[in-house]
Amino acid sequence: MNKVKAGLLAVGSMAGSAFAAVPADVTTAITDMKADALTVAGAVLVAIIAVAAVKFIRKGL
Repeated sequence: MNKVKAGLLAVGSMAGSAFAAVPADVTTAITDMKADALTVAGAVLVAIIAVAAVKFIRKGL
């Protein structure tokens, strides 16, 4: 039973350290990465729609 309590205490202390402050450079990098990911996702979406449109047009002709 003591091993279980010790294990729970260890897990609890690791979870507490997850709330540490993040440097501003990391926050900025994550924000920039989010913007880049949205740009790439938008381009992929447009490409998928274009491919579907071309297939639809070919099927109609």
